Amino acid sequence: MNLRKFADREALAQALAVETADALRAAIGTGAAATLAVSGGSTPAKFFRALSGAELDWESVAVTLVDERWVPETSDRSNARLVKQNLLQNDASAASFTPLFTGADSPEEGLDEADQRIADLHGPLTVAFLGMGSDGHTASFFPGGDHLAEAIDIAGKALVAPMHAAAAGEPRITLTLPVLIAAETLILHIEGQDKLEVLEKALAGEDPREMPIRAVIAASPRPLDVVWAP
Repeated sequence: MNLRKFADREALAQALAVETADALRAAIGTGAAATLAVSGGSTPAKFFRALSGAELDWESVAVTLVDERWVPETSDRSNARLVKQNLLQNDASAASFTPLFTGADSPEEGLDEADQRIADLHGPLTVAFLGMGSDGHTASFFPGGDHLAEAIDIAGKALVAPMHAAAAGEPRITLTLPVLIAAETLILHIEGQDKLEVLEKALAGEDPREMPIRAVIAASPRPLDVVWAP
């Protein structure tokens, strides 16, 4: 694991915006698909707003989600809504957006369509951002999740998986571990002393069923890039 600490959250957001724009710009320059997968929650909003003004060919960038609550964009719990309100603004409004919520009654019923949407992005993700909960979940890999084993199966072929868990609230849909660790750049973005302590606890154990972030750390083909600010 490669842990980078920043003096404050504004400095972290600005640095991530520059690095992400550079990575997307490089992909566009080589003619490769430029794809960005982001997580929800309150942590990335400042980063999203910083990135939204980056000067690059946003029309060549496809944005999607690492995971999503199975709710429409009209819900304030929607990650798609968060992304549209904070990232897909300013210059970034020209990017295309691929949501995971399909409008079906359940993530299981919408699974095939969501899987095809991710397949249509073509190739590995350029940049993917993870968050982490106080229980050690990341993406929608929740302890006790009904499809956790499938979602973190390193040999699995599925691109997305449904997830129901007590701590998840709503039913969820998530990119699977193989999709995430195949990203050219994979970053875990955490903030606050409490999240640093959660990460330290995760590093001290091995069972991914207890703290699923461990599955990402163990399976990543290179040291996981972790960024943190107090």
